[in-house]
Amino acid sequence: MSTALTVEGMSCGHCEQTVEEAIEALDGVKDAEADRDAEQVSVDGDVSTEQLIAAVEDAGYDART
Repeated sequence: MSTALTVEGMSCGHCEQTVEEAIEALDGVKDAEADRDAEQVSVDGDVSTEQLIAAVEDAGYDART
């Protein structure tokens, strides 16, 4: 399953890495790719949208579908 979220607050490569690592730490996630310019993260895996949003928010960023 592939999911895309809008993520606000990423301003640099480190921000992208932080978001990717937060999501990839979830069980069931195969891959995550954040793009600060597009303000999005794409996720491959079997994880609920609620879990993804919570992981991004726990990392300090705003997320929504």
